Amino acid sequence: MTQTVDREKADVGLAFRIVPPGLYAGRASVLVERSFLVYRRAWLSFVSGFFEPLFFLLSLGYGFGRLVSEVEGPGGHLVSYPVFVAPALLAASAMNGAVFDSTYNVFFKFKYGKLYDAMLATPMGPLDIAVGEISWALLRGGMYSAAFLSVMLGMGLISSAWALLALPACLVVAFAFAAVGMAATTFMRSWQDFDLVQLAVLPLFLFSTTFFPLSVYPPLLQTIVTWTPLYHAIELLRGLTTGVVGWGMLGNLAYFVVMAAGGLVVAARRLGKLLLK
Repeated sequence: MTQTVDREKADVGLAFRIVPPGLYAGRASVLVERSFLVYRRAWLSFVSGFFEPLFFLLSLGYGFGRLVSEVEGPGGHLVSYPVFVAPALLAASAMNGAVFDSTYNVFFKFKYGKLYDAMLATPMGPLDIAVGEISWALLRGGMYSAAFLSVMLGMGLISSAWALLALPACLVVAFAFAAVGMAATTFMRSWQDFDLVQLAVLPLFLFSTTFFPLSVYPPLLQTIVTWTPLYHAIELLRGLTTGVVGWGMLGNLAYFVVMAAGGLVVAARRLGKLLLK
């Protein structure tokens, strides 16, 4: 009996060794574990991303907010300016954490560290790499979001029990941005191409109703804004934190499900093409 079990284990181990590198070996968690071990020694660079939205909240939400009494929030309800800005910064925090890890870090590992080439010498395949890196970026964005949610709660900027769903919503948002970010990184040839990342992220941050309601924009710009991903993230989180919940939020959620699925497929295929050529 013992010999039979040992033989089965050996067969399983052999199967993992001969898995073609173009397939999924189910070992994406190994890459997440590696990222965790690396950032244990670089924790300062990890936590620094939390402070940017906090500074914006203090400077604009409370500084500029003293000049603004109330603004139009979800469903046309009037809310205070800090309550309006805080969930938008929460969405931006999830986006920034996910995009940073899935672009700059992935590009370095791919082009200079040659980490993925070494991984493909193991049973891991391109889909393992894509899922592992996106999962770590998701965790990073989720940690930023959880910390910022705690700040919002401490400042009294959450007025509904629906806010309990804000963190899961942030994880979905982070996953979608990480998947698209990694897919975009596979097309980059040099560090100069990262100017395009900032060219995309900065307008999203400034114009996706982060600091102003949609009604202040011209009609054409309103239409453009409503198609952007960060706008849907902000709408989702504003509704949850203020308690103005509607069926339209399912559309916001579906937007990110499609975005995440598309990004993951493109990232896995591109990695397979680039690493296995």
